[in-house]
Amino acid sequence: MSVNRSSRPVIGVTMGDAAGIGPEVVLRALESKPLRSAFRCVIIGDAAHLAKLAASLRAGPELVPYEPDAGASSDSVEVFDLSNLPTQIETGVDSPSTGKASGEYLVTAVQLWKQGVIDAISTAPISKKAIAMGGFDYPGHTEFLAELSGTSQFAMSFFAQKLRVVLLSTHLPLVDAISFITEERLVDLIKFTHKVMGRLLSKGVSIAVAGLNPHASEGGMFGREELDVIEPAIRKCQTDGINVSGPFSPDSIFLRGFQGEFDACIALYHDQATIAVKALSFGSGVNVTLGLPFIRTSVDHGTAYDIVNTGTADASSMLAAIQLAGDLVNQSRSTP
Repeated sequence: MSVNRSSRPVIGVTMGDAAGIGPEVVLRALESKPLRSAFRCVIIGDAAHLAKLAASLRAGPELVPYEPDAGASSDSVEVFDLSNLPTQIETGVDSPSTGKASGEYLVTAVQLWKQGVIDAISTAPISKKAIAMGGFDYPGHTEFLAELSGTSQFAMSFFAQKLRVVLLSTHLPLVDAISFITEERLVDLIKFTHKVMGRLLSKGVSIAVAGLNPHASEGGMFGREELDVIEPAIRKCQTDGINVSGPFSPDSIFLRGFQGEFDACIALYHDQATIAVKALSFGSGVNVTLGLPFIRTSVDHGTAYDIVNTGTADASSMLAAIQLAGDLVNQSRSTP
């Protein structure tokens, strides 16, 4: 099977952990008629669970079985049904059954991409604990998808309007994240960001690097990492012709990126990036995995077990993730 490249992009949307808000935000995001008109969206999940949830919420588009050659109407959304959930599940808690199912949606999504059935993958939230309980030993989506696709060099990033942040490390304890910062790793990430972000944006990019310490250490007054590690890495990349600058104070660099001063900002650890992204653009930020052979976007939030079944889940990040996936597919098609 292969996708008709003259048609609208086909986005595989994994429904996430059924015990969380993933299925709800997927259904609510796909209520958007402009989104369905622009992209052919295929939910990869459990059709019975989705139908039951849609009925209880009185929300969501018409759901129909996936038909590869049907050329689905924008009036409905197709479901690639794995039928892998029990009839009854307990929501709001981690469990092996929902964790295993959410892992299987990812495995299937990558298989469908390899077969040419979908153009990109957009993922609803999973629980790291639940997928481990279900037999998948990964710290999150990023590492899981990298292994499924045989990708050795990859990075987590967040897009929030003009702010694009690339992370040096992801899910590490803070003390380990600081130890993880080395000149070699930072040089590799700057070069990687220059290459991949330039390809995504179809232009030469400007990159800014955050400091680690308050005020980027004020010339060594508040720590040595900037002088001993970060500045040498930046200089080395500048010598190679990369448009990179810094280190900049962590309390201002991301606002400057949000205002469009830089094409990409490099954050040195997880929360340095996510606090900025969520403070500046919560609900519309999108997680993008760089380096994969396919486009992958995701929400900027977790399973939110505490609000499951309340009908209050905000689908704006899921909507933004699907929209960005489709936009990036269109951009890649128009790039020689």
